[in-house]
Amino acid sequence: MAPPLRLGIAGLGTVGTGLIRLLDAHAERFRATLGRDITVTAVSARNRHKDRGISIDRFRWVDNPVELAADPGIDVFVELIGGENGIAAEAVEAALRAGKHVVTANKALLARHGVRLARLAEERGIALNFEAAVAGGIPVIKTIREALLGNEISRVYGILNGTCNYILTTMQEEGRPFAEVLKEAQERGYAEADPTFDIGGFDTAHKLSLLTSLAFGTELAFEDIHIEGIQHITPADIEAADDLGYRIKLLGVAVRTPSGIEQRVHPAMVPKHSAIAEVSGVTNCVAIDGDFVGDLLLVGSGAGAKPTASAVASDIGDIARGLVFPPFLTPASKLKPYTRAILDRHQGAYYVRLTVYDRPGTMAAI
Repeated sequence: MAPPLRLGIAGLGTVGTGLIRLLDAHAERFRATLGRDITVTAVSARNRHKDRGISIDRFRWVDNPVELAADPGIDVFVELIGGENGIAAEAVEAALRAGKHVVTANKALLARHGVRLARLAEERGIALNFEAAVAGGIPVIKTIREALLGNEISRVYGILNGTCNYILTTMQEEGRPFAEVLKEAQERGYAEADPTFDIGGFDTAHKLSLLTSLAFGTELAFEDIHIEGIQHITPADIEAADDLGYRIKLLGVAVRTPSGIEQRVHPAMVPKHSAIAEVSGVTNCVAIDGDFVGDLLLVGSGAGAKPTASAVASDIGDIARGLVFPPFLTPASKLKPYTRAILDRHQGAYYVRLTVYDRPGTMAAI
């Protein structure tokens, strides 16, 4: 049997502890299918003594994640800290420079620094895997890389944020105002204390930028995404959409057009009997249009300890098998320059809600 694959895990929140539980629960499965053990050698987090519901005494503790990243006793650095800069970025770069494979769920980091980090990984022949960063438990990267190898993708879009989908679903089903449902989502742990990142569309945009590069082979262009959130959606909008035969969903959309790539995040009306309209609660989905396969819809849990840990474990499994791919599927040196489509020329249907006086001549004046 091959020697164990040794992990160093930085970040012991819900995903980090979920990953440890998964590795414990399925140790025999990994040994049987991979021909080697997957072992956690060392861990790092902010608080060593926090009650996480699992024992970490069996692992070597390292105070500084950057030191863990370059530790000679690990083969794979698993970054579950989060944040586009700071200690997470420093640790990932340190791991790559030290020749360690990296697995991360950090979409913000990758959206900002992904191509540079991909070059570091490719120069050293090591993995930078991030299945969990794009759509949680939905295996969208593997689908694009393997199942859709023989396709040119023309469009990728979907519901990429569970918080927003939960809020919009609840507003639809119960007719309650946005602020009230947001508060409930926070109480249930579906939304952060500061929900701006989610409800403002930025989380969706980070994921969309990664999907765009993966699908179209272009350089990352997070800054070029048109972003609108859901914070201005009212029960009146939900009701009007329903009357017209639609549901409101926050979509991330990337389309290949003759003038370039169009990337946008915004609330959209989707036909209420379509498959995507039926994706409710905290569930996510990704739709992909390929020239040979046609239309695909992948549906699953986009966040949470178990689905995200499952995606991280899948990436670790690829490394254990000796599989190393360019992080963005196309080698970083061959990613095409991103050309932004002219959004002013976008054609589509629009919904406009007006609050006016009910008197003769009002609509004519508008």
